[in-house]
Amino acid sequence: MDLVSQLRGQFIDLSSSMYREGLLDEQFVQLQKLQDESNPDFVLEVVSLYFEDSEKLLNNLATALQQQIVDFKLVDSHVHQFKGSSSSIGAQRVRNVCVDLRTCCEMKDLNGCVAYLQQLKYEFNLVKSKLEMLFMIERKIVAAGGTVPVME
Repeated sequence: MDLVSQLRGQFIDLSSSMYREGLLDEQFVQLQKLQDESNPDFVLEVVSLYFEDSEKLLNNLATALQQQIVDFKLVDSHVHQFKGSSSSIGAQRVRNVCVDLRTCCEMKDLNGCVAYLQQLKYEFNLVKSKLEMLFMIERKIVAAGGTVPVME
């Protein structure tokens, strides 16, 4: 089996497992379909922006939850933004934790918010590391002269 075939196999295995585990949903496939020869790095660029924004939002959330008097409206605003951006790239499990975190904000449940923030960091770091691995395999496929498989 040649290198490109091996890499394509790795790409498909990793992608499939991310869908199976609920890390990604159909929205990520839609993003991939927007990528073409005229914009070959479209998905990487969109996801990289998502990573940057998410890191800031996680820091803002941590800071907001450490205040003497927690502004739950501010926390909810950050979580709402995080939920929207996670939905737009198809990070399903991150989005789902955002939904739970917003419920804790509505109830002004500080302990619940702090617990869900830890869960949010975990899910975000998981999807980030797996997507970074996927992009690395993608770059290797292209470098070896192959084409990246399109997930359906």
